[in-house]
Amino acid sequence: MAVSDEDAHVARLKGKYVAMVVCWLLGNGCLFSWNSMLTIEDYYGYLFPKYHPSRVLTLVYQPFALGTISILAYREAKINTRKRNLFGYVLFFICSLMVLILDLATSGKGGLGPFTGVCIISGGFGIADAHVQGGMVGDLSFMHPELMQSFLAGLAASGALTSILRLITKGAFENSKNGLRKGALLFFAISAFFELLCVILYAFTFPKLPIVKHFRAKAALEGSKTVSADLAAAGIHKVANEAKGTTAEVGRLSNKELLLQNIDYAIGLFMIYALTLSIFPGFLSEDTGSHSLGTWYALVLIAAYNVFDLIGRYIPLIKCIKLESRKWLMVSILARILLIPAFYFTAKYGDQGWMILLTSFLGLTNGYLTVCVLTSAPKGYKGPEQNALGNLLVLFLLGGIFAGVTLDWLWLIGKGW
Repeated sequence: MAVSDEDAHVARLKGKYVAMVVCWLLGNGCLFSWNSMLTIEDYYGYLFPKYHPSRVLTLVYQPFALGTISILAYREAKINTRKRNLFGYVLFFICSLMVLILDLATSGKGGLGPFTGVCIISGGFGIADAHVQGGMVGDLSFMHPELMQSFLAGLAASGALTSILRLITKGAFENSKNGLRKGALLFFAISAFFELLCVILYAFTFPKLPIVKHFRAKAALEGSKTVSADLAAAGIHKVANEAKGTTAEVGRLSNKELLLQNIDYAIGLFMIYALTLSIFPGFLSEDTGSHSLGTWYALVLIAAYNVFDLIGRYIPLIKCIKLESRKWLMVSILARILLIPAFYFTAKYGDQGWMILLTSFLGLTNGYLTVCVLTSAPKGYKGPEQNALGNLLVLFLLGGIFAGVTLDWLWLIGKGW
């Protein structure tokens, strides 16, 4: 495949909207299973009341995700992106299926044994997330920015969709015998089916889209070795062979140089997610008190966060309000620290309306700032550098999540166990 000056502009836009839909679905699949596990916190809270499942499962998930992405980010230049992402999506499917099988095998009983099994599956989700999120963000970093935005919107949509589905399944089975478990089982089955769909989309549809082939071919000609298998899967064997034969990436910056040039973006992502995960989902699930919504209260809060996180990720499509200044991005990120005392005093003195409003703002700012950072940072670099930078930024993002879920336990100080 030759990328000539005459057809370059057409090729880089051909199939863009189909690619955006596929990226949205793949982003959705990246967190759909994990969000499913988080969203059924009412069921796991009932099964495992002594183990703080909303906090413990997140804490188990993150070391596996962070450890795996650390290795993958270090070695990203030599990793076959196609095998990496396919492994991640297949692992998501297997783990989603195992959640369903475990619940059926134990007949929905609680206890340490089943909870340990759920924790092991949670670790599997972490490994899958590191493969897919880092691999996809790295891959999309050298493509059209709207593909990255669609993938990130899909990540948020997974939370919104799982919340909506959970509210529907909870309502549908609320008055039936074992209704809580029946709703959760239906939820698990939907999650496993969707992950299988993502495996098929990534394996057979995504690599053959014209806009994807164009940008991967361009990255290969700039020295990227990670795209050769995807190019071969799309039938572009000539460029794939050239990529395999490249002995050195043409004049690319090292990971250290890329990190130093983008340290503000990296620290910004770390701070965004450290703050968000110190509040969501543990604090919202356990520390917001009892209100008139009863058992629906935590689910409504989680749904509010997820829906507004999704909305926030579409706001940057309006160019005039997309924040691209590195200085103002950091100012906005630092200003979110004020949300911590705001949540503390709202939980202590405010009613449920104020808490829902505050939770919505948390989600809105999380989604908006994430897209602004991840679409701005790769600009001006070559394909291999953009791929490496995408992986490094996801490393800091997952590091922020791990810090956040650790800090989330501080809300329990003075409350006992």
